[in-house]
Amino acid sequence: MRAYDIIARKRDGFSHSKEELAFLIDGYVQGKIGDEQMAAWLMAVYFQGMNNEETALLTHLMEHSGDTLNLSAIRGIVVDKHSTGGVGDKTTLVVAPLVAAAGIPLAKLSGRGLGFTGGTIDKLEAIDGFQTNLTPEQFTEQVNQIGLAIAGQTANLVPADKKIYALRDLTATVESIPLIASSIMSKKLASGADRIVLDVKFGSGAFMEKRQQAEVLARTMVQIGQELGRQTVAVLSSMEEPLGYAVGNSLEVKEAMDTLQGHGPADFTELCLILSGQMLYLGEVAATPEEGYTLAKQCLQEGRGYDKFLQMVQAQKGSLAHGLPQAQHRHVVCAEQSGIVQAIQAKEIGHCSMLLGAGRECKGAAIDLTAGIMLHKKTGDTVQAGEALATLHYNDAYKHRAEEVAQKLQHAYTIETETKEKTPLVWKII
Repeated sequence: MRAYDIIARKRDGFSHSKEELAFLIDGYVQGKIGDEQMAAWLMAVYFQGMNNEETALLTHLMEHSGDTLNLSAIRGIVVDKHSTGGVGDKTTLVVAPLVAAAGIPLAKLSGRGLGFTGGTIDKLEAIDGFQTNLTPEQFTEQVNQIGLAIAGQTANLVPADKKIYALRDLTATVESIPLIASSIMSKKLASGADRIVLDVKFGSGAFMEKRQQAEVLARTMVQIGQELGRQTVAVLSSMEEPLGYAVGNSLEVKEAMDTLQGHGPADFTELCLILSGQMLYLGEVAATPEEGYTLAKQCLQEGRGYDKFLQMVQAQKGSLAHGLPQAQHRHVVCAEQSGIVQAIQAKEIGHCSMLLGAGRECKGAAIDLTAGIMLHKKTGDTVQAGEALATLHYNDAYKHRAEEVAQKLQHAYTIETETKEKTPLVWKII
């Protein structure tokens, strides 16, 4: 068998056998197949696609290309959650403790961010002393003790995906549904959860801007889960505007903590409860997703979710005794006209936060955990000329960008005289 022949078959529109895919993936991980041939195959997949069986096989092979996490020692049904990402998306920080407080063991491996703001691990490291590097034994023990642990991914988790994703990023083959779906699901499956809830974003601040594209991705990932023996549910949610008001690591942790104490933004709180409800249903703590929603809301109102969050912080050596770190400077951006906020370009808000240091402009770049943006107005809000739209948070290193960012943020807002119908927060559940 030769990589050349496998590339040619996909180029000509044929499906791959398990043996062909195994030869290709194993060979690439072991260095027997070079970047140039893998790049050619990725481009062939980009144009020709893959059927459901091929995509599931690819996912399975990538899942088992390195370490897999065995969570069998954890008592109960383990349910995981994954978001395709967006601006101001800090749902894990609220959903995980709510679900754990309601009785489902939550053992979550999360990653760092590339782009707008940090990933879940970056956000948690804004808490003084918080340890994200847990051994598998520590990880399992903590979940059995308090019902919750969030840690960084191990270095050898799904190495095939790490190599292939880096190559996709260089070869303009990122936007391929089978490749995206297998990348996400291979990591979720390798993380060891019994059941999975996916939060698939669409809109200007999402990876998939069009709802139809997001739905195809969601259905593909649910199909992969079913093919590989994991119950999977996908929630299609809007990222037309940032989720909540906070964009930036420390700011988002603060908003998550406020939410767990019952003082969170309405859109963010609602999405967290919907996702929690689905997880509680899959974990068989609730008879229906609606019952799960009610149970999660009860945990929120009674403060049990917040207590669970504090338990996790203490267990992972974090301290909130001195609060969360804050940036040195504030810059208030005001509206230039009166009217109603018709739209907020989430992607542009995310870009603004990155320019202030809250995100990574390239892989491995340093991140400023205190930088970011606090929005004061969301879609549908009335605003007067001169009234605050948002506040920039930044440090000396990014002071020279403040005026540029303020202008970009102004342009991210569309303010008109009439109200426009708002995109529903959740479009569909699959």
